[in-house]
Amino acid sequence: MENLENQNVENQSSINIDKKEGEFQSRIDMIELRASLEKVKFEIGKVIVGQESMIEHLLVALLSNGHVLIEGVPGVAKTITAKLLAKTIDVDFSRIQFTPDLMPSDILGTSIFSMKNSEFEFKKGPIFSNFILIDEINRSPAKTQAALFEVMEERQITMDGTRYVMEEPFLVIATQNPIEHEGTYRLPEAQLDRFLFKINVGYPNLEQEISIIKNQHESKNEDKTEVVHRVITAQQLKNYQHLVKEIIVESQLMEYIAKIIINTRENQFLYLGASPRASLALLTASKAFAALRGRDFVTPEDIKEASYAVLRHRVIVSPEREMEGLTADEIIRQILEGIEIPR
Repeated sequence: MENLENQNVENQSSINIDKKEGEFQSRIDMIELRASLEKVKFEIGKVIVGQESMIEHLLVALLSNGHVLIEGVPGVAKTITAKLLAKTIDVDFSRIQFTPDLMPSDILGTSIFSMKNSEFEFKKGPIFSNFILIDEINRSPAKTQAALFEVMEERQITMDGTRYVMEEPFLVIATQNPIEHEGTYRLPEAQLDRFLFKINVGYPNLEQEISIIKNQHESKNEDKTEVVHRVITAQQLKNYQHLVKEIIVESQLMEYIAKIIINTRENQFLYLGASPRASLALLTASKAFAALRGRDFVTPEDIKEASYAVLRHRVIVSPEREMEGLTADEIIRQILEGIEIPR
């Protein structure tokens, strides 16, 4: 009799454990989020061939509510991909071409005297949008860049004593060319730090190049962007961004992130290491990568995958190593290989 009672207690405990485990497993439902992002990837894939890494990183930045800097040679679909991403989401979109004569008022807006009421009225600039594409961000002077980065960081501006808050979601995607430096203004490190990611875009391979040529030939010069449809609302995106914040991160993985950042500061090949802002960016991006994979918990692979785009623009290679051809990505790879992965 006593054995039977003990067995019943054990069975009841097992049931309670199973319930708790079931609750833990279904604590964050990622099914809708993942399905929606797959739809976005499918819509973009109607036009863009290859560049899967760039598209995934853009989606991660979207979930992380962080700004992105895309660097690549002309013609590798930097601008069109950003435009297509905005088109798949039901949000306002604006594109600003940065030029050497661009002034802060050209992007923020300006006060105009109204003859009707004899008062100054503020006319909002193109920055008042949800998705802002900045083409060739390094073409504008420092004053205009500073005005943009203030909005990116504060997500608000103050004009004539009135504060204007940017409507969420608010995402800036900027592009720059790594080879043409005539007439450009290099972005300072402090301003680069405002970007969650720096994405390097390379050339397509042979198969992808053939597909690009075939698609262009078969389209008969039709507007390819017309086949891309909106699949996510602004409210859904905001819900997904809040959902990503709930992703589970174990304490040993937080320590793993901290070790990576500390190693960038102590690395002999780096003149400048990453700041605590990089730690927070790496944490947020890792959660978004986990969500993109349909998981409600972060793994070391998520952290490693996010590390390159989060850190490459936040560290500076020492001049001696840079002359030897050593890149930030190679140093980051060495750092990741030198740190024990949590089990």
